[in-house]
Amino acid sequence: MGAPSADSVRTDKWLWAARLFKSRALAAAACSGGKVRVNDQSAKPARPLRPGDLIQVTIPSGHRLVRVLALAARRGPAAAARALYDDRTPPAPPRLRTRPPAYRPPGAGRPTKRDRRQLDRLRRGAERSLASPPRGEARVDRGEP
Repeated sequence: MGAPSADSVRTDKWLWAARLFKSRALAAAACSGGKVRVNDQSAKPARPLRPGDLIQVTIPSGHRLVRVLALAARRGPAAAARALYDDRTPPAPPRLRTRPPAYRPPGAGRPTKRDRRQLDRLRRGAERSLASPPRGEARVDRGEP
């Protein structure tokens, strides 16, 4: 292999300079571990990057998809790092809101019959509302008094 030319830079160096990883060692470990793909091919830390390359990075918080716009071997300010790439990561799907769990303060004692029924209604409320028809249609008159 020859020496890298002036129009390319090592993958781990560029990932570090673009601030996709906090350290160059983390960037190199991600490359070696198969977490970085360049143009749909697994990338080793020394693979040369050129402008126009498409990089897919798997990080703990998800996936990043970036296109290289410029090269840099030195880490600079965040604004300069942001200018090195075009972020093409698709937006995350909207998160569903969930209700907080039922809260019973510690030391409140044993629940009364009324408290227990309210808790049962709360726990089964979502299941029942999805599974059962409206109240008026669920009853069937069997002729009993």
